[in-house]
Amino acid sequence: MRAALVAATMLSCMVATPGLAQNQPAGKDLPVFRIGVLNDQSSLYSDIAGPGSVTAAQMAVADFKPETHGFRVEVVAADHQNKADVGSSIARRWYDVDKVDAILDVPTSSVALAIADITRDRNKAFLVASAGTSDLTGKACTPNTVHWTYDTWALANGTAKAMAKQGGDTWYFLTADYAFGHALERDAAEVVKATGGKVLGRALAPFQTSDFSSFILQAQGSGAKVVALANSGGDTINSVKQAAEFGLTQKQKLVSLLIFLSDIHALGLKTAQGLMLTNAFYWNHNDGTRAFSKAFGEKNGGRMPTMNQAGSYAATLHWMKAIAAMDKTKARDGTAVVDKMKQMPTDDPLFGKGHIRPDGRTIHDMYLWQVKAPEESKGPYDYLKLVAVIPGDEAFRPMSAETCPMLKKAG
Repeated sequence: MRAALVAATMLSCMVATPGLAQNQPAGKDLPVFRIGVLNDQSSLYSDIAGPGSVTAAQMAVADFKPETHGFRVEVVAADHQNKADVGSSIARRWYDVDKVDAILDVPTSSVALAIADITRDRNKAFLVASAGTSDLTGKACTPNTVHWTYDTWALANGTAKAMAKQGGDTWYFLTADYAFGHALERDAAEVVKATGGKVLGRALAPFQTSDFSSFILQAQGSGAKVVALANSGGDTINSVKQAAEFGLTQKQKLVSLLIFLSDIHALGLKTAQGLMLTNAFYWNHNDGTRAFSKAFGEKNGGRMPTMNQAGSYAATLHWMKAIAAMDKTKARDGTAVVDKMKQMPTDDPLFGKGHIRPDGRTIHDMYLWQVKAPEESKGPYDYLKLVAVIPGDEAFRPMSAETCPMLKKAG
C-alpha cells in the first residue's frame, strides 16, 4: 500500500498553461483545481489508458487555457495496479490530503465502483473515461459521477444486434471473472435473448490469465455460432491469439465485446482481421479526430489514441468548461460541478455534440466497426472500417428510476 502511495507522488505532474487574459490576476494568484488521473500505469491496461490518459488530460488543459478563465489546473497521476484497495487508498489521500477536486479515467470496474462511493462521500467529481460497467449509471449511480466514453450496455447493444442480423443466434461467452466481465456478459446476454437468440454457456477466466486453452476448447465444444469475449486489454489479446491458434474461427464467429486500437495493433491485422466491434472513437474518423490524434501521437511515441484516452481529454475539457461557468468557490462542490456539466451541452472535436443525462451517462454516437484485412490497410493504425453509426439516443440504455435509484430520490 505504501508503495502505491509513493507511486502516486512519483507520477504526479503539474500542467502549466501559458497566457493570461488582460486585467486578470497573475497566474500564481488564481485558484488552483487539481484533477487526478488514476489508472493502470504499468500492466494489463496501461496501453489502453495509462500514461496516454495523463497526456490526454494535459492536452485538454493546454487547449482550454484555464488561466484565461480565472483559474489554474494541475494534473496528477497514480497507478492503482487494478486493485480496489490500492485505488481507494490513493483516492482518499488525494481528496483528504492533496486537495484533488476530481478523479479521472479509472479502468477496472471494481476499482471504479469503489472510487464512485468515496467520491460521493467526499463530495468531489468522478469523471469515468475507461471503466466499463453500466452499473456506474445503474444501481451504483451517484450525483458525483459522469460516465463519459462507453459502457457495457452500449458495447453489447451494438455488437450483439449486429451479429443477430448476420444469423448469430447461439452464443458462448468467455468472460473475465470480475465486475466488468460479468456486467459485459450480462448486458450482451440480455440483447441476445431479446433478439431471439440463445446463450449456450460461459467460461469464467481469471483476471489477467495467460492460458485460455481450456476455455477455448469449451467454447468450441459448445457448438455456438458466436463466441464472445467479455474481457479487455491483455486478456483480449491473449484470448484472440489463442483462439486463432486453435482454429476456432474456422467454424465459429469470434466477437470481441471490447477491443481497443492498441489491442489490434498488438495482434496485427492478420490475426485480428474480420473482428466486429463497437466503440465510441476512432482516430481516423473525421478531421477533428485526426487533428487531435496527430498531436497526441507526437507526444505518445507515435501511438494513436484509444477511445479511453480520447474520453479522458473530452471529460477534462467539459469539466473545465463547467468550472469556468461557475463561481470558483462553488466549483469546489463536486455535486455542483457535475450538475453544471449536466446543464451544459457537450461539444468537442472527438465525440461531437451530446449531453449528460441526470443519471450521469454522457450521450454521444457510438460506432460499429470491422477490423480491416492487411491488404485493406493504407498505413500504420489504419485498422478499422465503419459498418454503422449508432445514434447516441439508441446506443445507451434508456434512463430509468428503476435502473438508477438516485433518480427516485430526486423525483
